[in-house]
Amino acid sequence: MKTTLFRTTLIAAAAAVLSTAAFAQAGGKLKVGLMLPYTGTFAALGNAIENGFKLYLAEQGGKIAGREVEFIKVDDESDPSKATDNVNKLVKRDNVDVLVGTVHSGVAMAMAKVAKESGTLLIVPNAGADAVTGAMCAPNIFRSSFSNWQPGYAMGEVMAKKGIKRVATITWKYAAGDESVRGFKEAFEKGGGTVVKELNLPFPNVEFQALLTDIAATKPDAVFTFFAGGGAVKFVKDYAAAGLKKTIPLYGSGFLTDGTLEAQGADAEGLFTALHYADSLDTPKDKSFRLAYAKAYKLQPDVYAVQGYDAAQILGIGLKAVNGDVSKKAEFARAVEAAKIDSPRGAFSLSKAHNPVQDIYLRQVNGKENKLVGIASKSLTDPARGCKM
Repeated sequence: MKTTLFRTTLIAAAAAVLSTAAFAQAGGKLKVGLMLPYTGTFAALGNAIENGFKLYLAEQGGKIAGREVEFIKVDDESDPSKATDNVNKLVKRDNVDVLVGTVHSGVAMAMAKVAKESGTLLIVPNAGADAVTGAMCAPNIFRSSFSNWQPGYAMGEVMAKKGIKRVATITWKYAAGDESVRGFKEAFEKGGGTVVKELNLPFPNVEFQALLTDIAATKPDAVFTFFAGGGAVKFVKDYAAAGLKKTIPLYGSGFLTDGTLEAQGADAEGLFTALHYADSLDTPKDKSFRLAYAKAYKLQPDVYAVQGYDAAQILGIGLKAVNGDVSKKAEFARAVEAAKIDSPRGAFSLSKAHNPVQDIYLRQVNGKENKLVGIASKSLTDPARGCKM
């Protein structure tokens, strides 16, 4: 009798523990680790991503799949050497349910490695490192932004179709720059063009003068570039100051002029860029998003805000499918893979490698806007080279 009673008590105690664990998993606060740049060259980008994420959360009444959200923030400083320690603190010390980050591709690669090894959900709201949804792909890793290959490839197609034959490229020597240029070259050379010179400098160096002198001496038909944030501001201004804007047309991945036009001023006027967002899409979803963002933050949104908003949307879609239980990663992934995400950029889906399949727009700077010119590449799918998922 006592043995039976003891066993019953044990079973009840175990059930209580399991019930408490289940509640913590699906009903307690959702711990979101925001690992973003809050200082340095990319600080404005990190803030815009967080703003976009929180705007979606506010639209859901402050909860995702019925769970209140607790944010744990880390400034990654866009420093790959600190990335592994930073992300391990979030996963092992803070026990976050989901990681959201980051901007710098080198930092994102460290985040992806830890996420893949630990099984922690990771949503990348900017960094385009091809390997994140390529060789590093995993069922628990998702991207709400782009691969570096996508805008570069789309602009390569555009410039080849324009009949441009000889191009010089210039970027920072790091993953985002290298991969963007490779995507550009793949399409541009396929279209009959030739890259006559590839120039780069270490990240985040902004001493461009020697390279601009090299461009002037090379006399290409045009220049393709990838820079972002503060570096993009200085490059555009230096390019114009060197007199090159008038003689050698400048084209870029859209980050060259996204979130930077206020600081670039007239020096950016007329520049063509390719990206998965533009300031004049004129769709109901984009109009409502821009109005809500401006009201909440007294700022106009940019592509980084959109990507943060869509990172939260992806999280919301997955969590709703599993009733807030982040342990059900396979079900989470299936729901997201089947979804059509209603984004301000236009509806998009995720590829099998979990990278957006999306339109890439051709934009031209007009005043303080990246005005839509047309679609550079329709429903462009990253090749996800090396993905074994």
